[in-house]
Amino acid sequence: MLLGGDRPARAFGAFPAACPPGMPADIACWRGEDDNGAHLLLARPANWNGRLMVHIHGGPRMARPGPHTSDEDLLRDVEMLQHGWAFAATSRRAGGFGVLRAAEDTENARRAAVAVFGQPRLTILRGQSWGGNVGARAVEAMNAPGPDGRRPYDGALLTAAVLTGPTRAYDMRVDLRAAFQAVCGTLPARGEPAYAVTLGQARGHRLTREQVIARYLACTGADKAPEQRSPAQRRALSDLAAASRIPEAAIPIHLWWATQVFADIAWNITGGRSAFGNDGVQYRGTSDDAAFNARVPRISPDPEARALLAADGDPTGRITVPVLTLHGIGDLTVFVEHQAAYRETVARAGMAERLVQVFVDEDNHTRLSPVLYPAALDALVAWIERGEKPTPAALQMRCLGLQWVYPGDCRIVPDYVPQPWEARVNPRGGSGTITARR
Repeated sequence: MLLGGDRPARAFGAFPAACPPGMPADIACWRGEDDNGAHLLLARPANWNGRLMVHIHGGPRMARPGPHTSDEDLLRDVEMLQHGWAFAATSRRAGGFGVLRAAEDTENARRAAVAVFGQPRLTILRGQSWGGNVGARAVEAMNAPGPDGRRPYDGALLTAAVLTGPTRAYDMRVDLRAAFQAVCGTLPARGEPAYAVTLGQARGHRLTREQVIARYLACTGADKAPEQRSPAQRRALSDLAAASRIPEAAIPIHLWWATQVFADIAWNITGGRSAFGNDGVQYRGTSDDAAFNARVPRISPDPEARALLAADGDPTGRITVPVLTLHGIGDLTVFVEHQAAYRETVARAGMAERLVQVFVDEDNHTRLSPVLYPAALDALVAWIERGEKPTPAALQMRCLGLQWVYPGDCRIVPDYVPQPWEARVNPRGGSGTITARR
């Protein structure tokens, strides 16, 4: 039962507005800004079931947010609205990293939705990719019951989520930047200001994505057929993949993210200190391991910088509500082994009964088969409202039952168990995890 109908939205600055082009005609939208200047996008279908999904986008996006930042997220979640759910999202007040800041902006979007729609009967927090990191922290740190005894979020759906925590999630990118400097020597290039590669870029310098990828292609010839590459280029590409343990096809995007995200963390969060390191790593599988390990740059993480990053983004596992995760087994952007790390974190906190993980035989990071999402929401509702904790096999049956309504396959692998995180990345040795006080 809803507590009221449409509420005056003026207090939250959200007003009826046009939906993104391509949305079904029976979905109504609202746009506006919160008190911090973050842009809000709310949507509600004509057949609203009284439930709200609050979306957290991936990234972190570095571009300055604008009024239409969340449009692509709404379009991507159209099956959930067709399934009867209302939608709320924020552009965030600023681009860049900052997990808890993003969680605060997300909470403002939820409050705006309540002001416009009335109190939903159930609210799910949905985090995608890096937004899954934000969602995991939000249900730990920002989900205390209010005066009425209700929590802001009744459950969470985390999809393709970064759940290892930022102090470990970027280990392979640390190794890639170090390997790139050892092999290619152009980040930074000769004549540019020197900096530790874990700082991403020199202070005040901003290489574009095109410039970074151009340096990668010049070194590896990856844009050419293998037979057209020089021996040095073939060796460089092979050494980068071996040292970072990132498949060749995924190296360019990880190299770019390592550059821009590391720079944002270093110069906007940790005061120019490195939160990452590789001082204990022994690289194997290169063309000459001894020579490679002798020349690769070595960085020790600054303890205070690492603790700052841990306090902001590392999950504690102290989840307060049911959490369901979906992850593609072949995801090359956020490796499926993130789920193993998260399972260990939640188990250590004594909250394992509140976590269900489901794995899908797909490799798309941005979007799995559309039918999986309404099936997952139905499973969460049954868990929250009726105590029916889902299993991967049960979710598979729900998915199959919805295929006549929504497109896509139900390629859930019920018995899949991911390897430990440490089996997917190079062991850190002396760069161990710093646990921050909370």
